[in-house]
Amino acid sequence: MGFQCPAWGAAERRTIAALSASAEVFAEEPVRPPPPGGGGVARNTAIFSIATGVSRVAGLAREVSVAKFFGTKGPFSAFTLAFQIPNLVSNLFANAALSAAFVPVFTELLQRGRRKEALRLASTLFWIMLIVLGAVTAVFILGAGAILPLFTGGKFNHTLDGMAAGFSQVLFPVVLILGLNGLLVGILQSYDHFSIPAIAPAVWNVVILVLLLAARPHFHGEEAQLYVYSAAILVATGVQLLMAVGALGRIDFRLQLHIDWHDPRVKQVFALMLPVTIGLGIVNLDQLINSVFGTLVSAEAPRAIDNAFRVYMLPQGLFSVAVATVLFPTLSRMAAERDAAAMRRALGIGMRQINLLLIPASVFMIVFATPIVRLLFQRGNFTPHSTHIVSVALFWFAFSLPFGGLNLLLTRAFFAVQRPWIPTRLAAINIVVDIIVSIGLYRPFGIAGLIIGTVAANAVMTALQLHRLRIGFNGRLEGAQTTMITARIALACVLLAGAAWAAWFLLDQLLGRSLPAQIVSLGAAGAAGLAIYIRAVLAMRVPEAHQVSRLIRAQLGLRAARTT
Repeated sequence: MGFQCPAWGAAERRTIAALSASAEVFAEEPVRPPPPGGGGVARNTAIFSIATGVSRVAGLAREVSVAKFFGTKGPFSAFTLAFQIPNLVSNLFANAALSAAFVPVFTELLQRGRRKEALRLASTLFWIMLIVLGAVTAVFILGAGAILPLFTGGKFNHTLDGMAAGFSQVLFPVVLILGLNGLLVGILQSYDHFSIPAIAPAVWNVVILVLLLAARPHFHGEEAQLYVYSAAILVATGVQLLMAVGALGRIDFRLQLHIDWHDPRVKQVFALMLPVTIGLGIVNLDQLINSVFGTLVSAEAPRAIDNAFRVYMLPQGLFSVAVATVLFPTLSRMAAERDAAAMRRALGIGMRQINLLLIPASVFMIVFATPIVRLLFQRGNFTPHSTHIVSVALFWFAFSLPFGGLNLLLTRAFFAVQRPWIPTRLAAINIVVDIIVSIGLYRPFGIAGLIIGTVAANAVMTALQLHRLRIGFNGRLEGAQTTMITARIALACVLLAGAAWAAWFLLDQLLGRSLPAQIVSLGAAGAAGLAIYIRAVLAMRVPEAHQVSRLIRAQLGLRAARTT
């Protein structure tokens, strides 16, 4: 059964032309006339990518610092589990899930000129989330001592269970804060305001790092210092919410003391949230599964997996999250206008952009997993043994990178057409595949077996989502073009791997492995690989590569003009 969009007309053809122009950077205008403050998809993607890149770099600096302080020992694994559980709950039931369910409904009201109804809906949801998530937070804080041991295995002792429960009591209020933040960010994104939501995570990381560095010397013992880290995360999350509140002034949003339990739009949002909860939270759930099974491998495994996951998420956040987040409101507007042709075009462009950016990142991580981990983390309490186990996890995570990026985009396509039960059912299959493979492989292969489960699950999820979207769009999803372009990208990545490895090997032998030497050798490898890759994809006429090239030249030309 298709998505039942009407045949193309003159308006639809103009929309497709506008989308293509935006993607190819031939126009400065938005794809659709958005609410005030809108911009083109390409421009918003660039803004979001840059801001998210700053955030990821700040997050990496935070991870490097805490790895130096705490290594991969058992107490830090206890903290990791304590943080993952409220983080999972907030992503499933509050932050990302609420935003994904709310944006299509809110955007539809704005598109129809019913702004007052849209703002009343937002106010009602704000107060409902405050009440419900406040109650959930209170219950968890009171019951943490009984809940946390349910997620630990035989390698965790009673002391580590107690630490995990204590850390989680400090951290769990982030569920309430992120729930409210998710709603406010959804409002901003519906108005095409992406800068503050993108910058806020960078501020979050910086606040945590500053507070940790300032307060840690005044507390002695690893457990006490991890409590400081937990408190810093809580404070930084509050700062993130305040930034979203301040940004609402740009769209003249005023919170109303109003709860309309009978508003059908409220029921619609919560009806959408149920399947979105499963579909959008799959990355976090996979990560929790890895950590829970990791406690059966060793006390260090949960922390090692989390370290690798943070590095894995750097390119994911730089590129695929940016593309999917910026395209989501655009897809929602197209769906509201029943423009299937424009949606197909947008999805095709998005998938090829993600492959262009994430496949080379995946190959680089596979080839250089150990040098990357050694450069980033091996100092202080992070030992060569820690480097080895984290490198194993990163090596296998890298195979999942393109699948994870595509899943983010494809899942949002289903949300945009308000068919969230489709990715929900597929996500259930994803979870089952992950658990089965992890159970079968964790004993013989340890950490590697757990991550292979994640790779297999993400690959299955991508294939199933593509199959279902082809059915929905009557078999037309630009599949042949995307496959051909992806094959060219893969060939270019073979050249990237060879050039990068040759540069790294030569410099590694010449310079040794001091910190400056590692920076030079790995940096040179990245530069050599990137240069060869760019030349290869341009020579093989990959359209998305030429689009990016034109964007860079256009931006450099504009800057040069402004300085003359």
